[in-house]
Amino acid sequence: MPIRKLLAIVLIVAGVMGLVYGGFSFTSETHQADFGPLSLSVDEEEYVTVPIWAGLGAIVIGVSLLLFRKEE
Repeated sequence: MPIRKLLAIVLIVAGVMGLVYGGFSFTSETHQADFGPLSLSVDEEEYVTVPIWAGLGAIVIGVSLLLFRKEE
């Protein structure tokens, strides 16, 4: 599978997922303290919103990569 076709498919899937879910969340460890044998850590869950224009843009670019091929 050519790299251009694979990139187009990845962009289309990422754009659709961005539109369907609207974002993604991840957990990051922010603070950690050690008090002798005791250990304390704080995990924060963060949410990143994917804008609608970014999802639509990824779909449009992916479809255009599939449709408009470079003539060799």
